Amino acid sequence: MKVFVRDIAYMLENIAPLEYADSYDNVGLIVGSFYKEVRSILITLDLTEEVLYESIKKKCDLIISFHPVIFKSIKNITGKTFSERVVIHALKNDISIYVIHTNLDVIWEGSSSYISKLLQINREKVLIPRKKTIKKLITYVPVDYAEKVRNALFDAGAGNVSDYSHCSYNFDGYGSYMGNKKTKPFFGKKEVFHIEKETCIGVLFPDFKLDIIKKALFQNHPYEEVAYEIYNIENTNSHIGIGFIGNLVENMNEYDFLFFIKKRMNIPCIRHSNFIEKRIQKIAMITGSGRFGIEFAMKEKADVFISSDLKYHDFFKYEKKILIVDIGHYESEKFIKKLLKSFLDQNFTSISVFESEVYTNPVKYFY
Repeated sequence: MKVFVRDIAYMLENIAPLEYADSYDNVGLIVGSFYKEVRSILITLDLTEEVLYESIKKKCDLIISFHPVIFKSIKNITGKTFSERVVIHALKNDISIYVIHTNLDVIWEGSSSYISKLLQINREKVLIPRKKTIKKLITYVPVDYAEKVRNALFDAGAGNVSDYSHCSYNFDGYGSYMGNKKTKPFFGKKEVFHIEKETCIGVLFPDFKLDIIKKALFQNHPYEEVAYEIYNIENTNSHIGIGFIGNLVENMNEYDFLFFIKKRMNIPCIRHSNFIEKRIQKIAMITGSGRFGIEFAMKEKADVFISSDLKYHDFFKYEKKILIVDIGHYESEKFIKKLLKSFLDQNFTSISVFESEVYTNPVKYFY
């Protein structure tokens, strides 16, 4: 069976919706057509010219990059920057480019999931929950049709609360209406007042699924005029947001913990604050740049905060309160290639998926 770029995009966006990306980000299909057939894919953390040449050599039709090759609008493409040269060569060689970035960071199955398993950390919840990601639907359905409508909403993605599914609130009451001569009432007659026993159904759903939920409601509700209400909910989703909080399978002393990170993640060096002289159990972590998360880690009473791009004074400010660990930006995100490959291998068995072999870390180490 043929696979097209649109099929890859649909799968990835079902896992990590584009709507979850930060406003500054540039995600989704950046170069190419949704209708191009895909026979092989190259996955990379950064899309450099070397990576583009690698994709040509391996005859890849699609490159999936974690970091966007284009962040800001381009007014002209002359090849003066590596980003422009990548776009030029991608177009010449009919290679599509797709980006999945901050939308992958905030989902529970995303950027942090692979590392938490690698470091043997049992995640409890996200460190910084994303606000305004939940909506609530209230609708009124004839009693005999309530089960059909409710199940259709569940199938469309409503009713999931943390680790629970098929969640709804229901109560029976009476709805009244009177249609004019243009109407076709499901119960009763036009221009005649009617009261019908109905079930009120309330469900929560992710805000990005609004159109899908409404479509399911309209297609399965028997009335020609569907009564419904949609609200924005202030509740936070414990599985949508930046970073995570969790506990090590076994606690360990600080020295052993740092050595454990270095070995498990295969990184050359670690920057850290003074030891806090306690055993390490509770972990807070943000992949990529995450210094903004230190205060949240403190509020969660974490023993250690792991991230990258931390500043000099960050190591002073929280002395003896929490162990601050900087493992490097590239080092904290390099396993994302394996994560994306696992998604693709599970869903598309007929295409070849490669992890880029190009070392794209711009930071070099002198040993």
